[in-house]
Amino acid sequence: MKRQHILVIRFSAMGDVAMTVPIVWAVAHQYPEVRITVLSRAFARPFFENLAPNVNFMEADLKVEYHGIKGLNSLYRRLTAKQFTHVADLHSVLRSKYLRMRFNMGHFKVQHIDKHRKMRRQLVSKENKVRQQLPTSFDNYVEVFAKLGFPIEKNEFKSIFPAEGGNLHCLPEQIGMKGENEKWIGIAPFAAHKGKIYPKEQMHEVVRLLTEKNPKARIFLFGRGKEEEEIFPKWAQEMPQCTCVSWHLEGIEQELILMSHLDVMLSMDSANMHMASLTGTPVVSVWGATHPMAGFMGWNQNEKNAVQIEMDCRPCSIYGQKPCIHGDYRCMTGIKPEMIVEKITNIINF
Repeated sequence: MKRQHILVIRFSAMGDVAMTVPIVWAVAHQYPEVRITVLSRAFARPFFENLAPNVNFMEADLKVEYHGIKGLNSLYRRLTAKQFTHVADLHSVLRSKYLRMRFNMGHFKVQHIDKHRKMRRQLVSKENKVRQQLPTSFDNYVEVFAKLGFPIEKNEFKSIFPAEGGNLHCLPEQIGMKGENEKWIGIAPFAAHKGKIYPKEQMHEVVRLLTEKNPKARIFLFGRGKEEEEIFPKWAQEMPQCTCVSWHLEGIEQELILMSHLDVMLSMDSANMHMASLTGTPVVSVWGATHPMAGFMGWNQNEKNAVQIEMDCRPCSIYGQKPCIHGDYRCMTGIKPEMIVEKITNIINF
């Protein structure tokens, strides 16, 4: 009998891909005789490379090598050579839909994610808003595998690393070893859209308060964008406890190792929340235009650690890209720095 081999398709942003990891892990462990190949962008390789013996990773450059219909046809031919028996489309966008169509025409067993678009529209509607918890992305992924014939009975995923965390010896000496009673705090203050970013002036106050309350703690600043390059050096100069991660670590793999040794990560509704969740690190997450109700809370994260203020207009966006209807993003500016610091303090002093 031909060995079952599942193709898992998920391109998109880093956080969305990271959310597939616990579910792929669960399928791999519950069905060790089944091969799983994850098709995604190159950045996602560290998420899956050592996830389970029966999980492989395959990268696809959709901007160059597999660009356009011609490129997707080329990618499809490459995929069929892998002898897949099942296809799980966990993305359901134009590119994955086209590949899905080709696999359907080839009589493969194919299922795709239900994004519950109607419920999402109701959740972010300006009028007649329906405030209800939507199925999480994890729930949606589980449903796809169940429809393919691989239901997950129990998911005990905790981290992509062993219980002791990733190997700190793999990191540059500037990071060093963690002291026995030393507290390590990660801070990732930015996100892709303004509706998901806590104002930098208020975040500066959060960092200042943390260094004041925890003078022996180390604070690691995560992020590699233009604003981070401008702001982080100023914070590090003012507060020597701060270390700019991008100065020392080369990429996602090393960042994940560091995250696995943090006592807490402070993040927006962004990829860093999901990356830290994959290492078993508790996350204090800050929510503005978006809301945990939309189903994007990090894996195994406690919603009590989410910092948000309830407003009639929230959530106004699923992904945070819509402009504020009031013009001032009061859902973020209204969050006091002390509210965030209190959540972090409760975790590191537990």
